[in-house]
Amino acid sequence: MAMQEVKQKSSKDFIFYSSKNISSSTCVVECYVCGKGLSDGCSITAKTLPSGIVMFCNIHYPL
Repeated sequence: MAMQEVKQKSSKDFIFYSSKNISSSTCVVECYVCGKGLSDGCSITAKTLPSGIVMFCNIHYPL
């Protein structure tokens, strides 16, 4: 009996969709470093740090 190759994917290879309604009280989404936001054409990512949740643009997101 031959062994089959198993491919594993990490969680960032999948897109998760939710059917739940999500509400937010956020008014402004902008980078903590440079202040650019969605209206400037930047993608914004939230990162949880020991000091709280901080937003970063695609240029300043820490690895």
